[in-house]
Amino acid sequence: MLFGRFKNRVPTPEEALKGRPEPEYAVPERHTVLGTALQGPYPEGLEIADFGMGCFWGAERVFWTTDGVWTTLVGYQGGSTPNPTYEEVCSGLTGHAEVVRVVFDPSKVSYEALLKRFWEAHDPTQGFRQGNDTGTQYRSAVYTHSHAQAATAEASRTAYQQVLTSSGHGDITTEILPAEDRPFYPAEGYHQQYLDKNPAGYCGIGGTGVKLSDPPEGGSCPTGIAPTDG
Repeated sequence: MLFGRFKNRVPTPEEALKGRPEPEYAVPERHTVLGTALQGPYPEGLEIADFGMGCFWGAERVFWTTDGVWTTLVGYQGGSTPNPTYEEVCSGLTGHAEVVRVVFDPSKVSYEALLKRFWEAHDPTQGFRQGNDTGTQYRSAVYTHSHAQAATAEASRTAYQQVLTSSGHGDITTEILPAEDRPFYPAEGYHQQYLDKNPAGYCGIGGTGVKLSDPPEGGSCPTGIAPTDG
């Protein structure tokens, strides 16, 4: 079975499904909670961050409830198949991760603060799974949009590894890679803001309970570390 071959490794570009030049579906124009444009145009001065942390339904809600976030949308990134469908991504044959794209105002929320939300809201040590969800599409990932984002993400990973290790957890498996040459393909409309449309729907988000301290006011990573309360 082809799916079984790629449940525990990402297919090479030669092995991946061929995809298509255009998407098979339309994406809604507006965010159902925030009322903002999903795919732009975005106001001047906003920045983009991309995070993979398991099933993107719950991951998106983590960020649309964060002050300073202008819009969020979910999609597929880090694979080889152009314009994949959800079913193709779930087959493991495209190589994509389920990702939430976060468009944020850096004057209101820092990239460091978004990384704190990212690390604490999932278990980044699980490889190609997140909780009961298994497969390469559920891997932990950060796709960066600048050298500054890359440096900040690497520093925060180092800081979080320290506190995870001291708390008895394993090694972080999160991939940190440039978004350049890793296109983000928005997911089908029914996935966008799924938990707003389906409040009792499935949410696979669950962290380790290990906390990073808040980034210093006006400062940058490396982020301080702090044990979980209680």
